[in-house]
Amino acid sequence: MEPSEVRRAVDAAAATASALGLQVGDAVVVHNSDRIAVRLTPCDVLARVAPLSLHDGRGQAGLEFEAEVARRLAETDSPVGELEPRVEPGVYVRDDFAITLWTYYEPVVADRRGAAAHEQLGMSSDLAPADYAHALVRFHASLRKIDLAAPHITARIAGWTASADDRELTPDLPDRDRELLSDTFRRVSAAISRWGASEQLLHGEPHPANVLNTRKGPLFIDVGTCQRGPVEYDLAYVPDEVAEHYPGPNQDLVHQFRILMWAGVTTMRWNRNDQIPNRDYWRTEALNQLRAALDRYGLD
Repeated sequence: MEPSEVRRAVDAAAATASALGLQVGDAVVVHNSDRIAVRLTPCDVLARVAPLSLHDGRGQAGLEFEAEVARRLAETDSPVGELEPRVEPGVYVRDDFAITLWTYYEPVVADRRGAAAHEQLGMSSDLAPADYAHALVRFHASLRKIDLAAPHITARIAGWTASADDRELTPDLPDRDRELLSDTFRRVSAAISRWGASEQLLHGEPHPANVLNTRKGPLFIDVGTCQRGPVEYDLAYVPDEVAEHYPGPNQDLVHQFRILMWAGVTTMRWNRNDQIPNRDYWRTEALNQLRAALDRYGLD
């Protein structure tokens, strides 16, 4: 969000929490993209705020879906970040913003021995690969216990493909890179369709930024990306060392999904409407990661 919109969104989150009886003395933005996350203190609540004008599935409808997924999972003893229990669960609307309120978890930081190695893997809060994988196994088991209408991963892949091919949506994408993305989507999608892997509900993006190391153990957040597909799709988002600790996946399929994942991330970063911080850096980095994955895993 732009600074002026961020200020309005923060005020809307604080006012909503206060109106619900929560004590709010300060509000700090902890993440800013097309939506923001705001820590409210001293009530220690995390507010997720989206403009009502968002129509890409991440506005009010996206927050409603995310809240419903979290509510269902909380009933299964899932390792998932929970909605704030002191207020009614759901989406609140104020001043052109949709708002959900969540429990804020103070991150656990272990001693710094070995921390550098974890950071090089892109992992947060010194979370060990085996612990990360075990939490994801539990999370997937919980998803198998709930009945929820969720999009199939093919819908997302189709959206990425259309965006890469649409010069109006990705006007700055160089022709050479556009051709690389289109070819990758076509070839990897064809390769994946031949595997016939079993499917279930997935997190959709269980990367290190979406798993917290807390006093309750690892907890997954940002569950609004929930989709249906093979578990190998989720494993493409975690570091190799984590995927290797997950029992039973087809690692060749994980590698194919990892190529697809980097192609999708690249496409999102080149979308003209993308608001992720450091977007220019991630445009280049995602392309580099895609080329590295293609070199490493190939398309056979």
